[in-house]
Amino acid sequence: MQLDLESCSVRSFRESDAAELARHANNRNVWMQLRDRFPHPYTIDDARGFIAFASGADPETAFAVALDDRPVGSIGVVPGEDVERCSAEIGYWLGESCWGRGIATRALVGFTEYAFDAYELERLFAVPLAANTASCRVLEKAGYRLEGRMRRSAVKGGVVQDQLLYAILRGDGASVRA
Repeated sequence: MQLDLESCSVRSFRESDAAELARHANNRNVWMQLRDRFPHPYTIDDARGFIAFASGADPETAFAVALDDRPVGSIGVVPGEDVERCSAEIGYWLGESCWGRGIATRALVGFTEYAFDAYELERLFAVPLAANTASCRVLEKAGYRLEGRMRRSAVKGGVVQDQLLYAILRGDGASVRA
């Protein structure tokens, strides 16, 4: 898969991405915003394992966010099952050197449009930590709407935290908003 977007691309992972992926992922500031299944420290072996997992999935659900064809992060979905098969959780991260440049928003808008059709979805949702205001802003700028606060629903770095629930529906039209 390859989506060529304004300031970045979203594409399938390649084995040759491992070193760059590990370089961007091995950052405590990145890890602090993600689920604990995202390892820290993040080694090249972690990157190779993730790339093998992502490349072997059918359908593919995890992709590289790339600048100049070099991976700087990842974006993907976890499809729902059973009665929730019409929705999926979306997640993304970028290396810290890419923060604040609009890359996450562009990747999210492009991938959201792709995901609705590729996975035959009606709803995409994200569950960032409430303290991750930058990610919340990315979701809002991409057209996702705040649906609620899940109080004391997560533990990260030993601290119990709230999470926020954002969602977008097919037809809402993901787009960059000021």
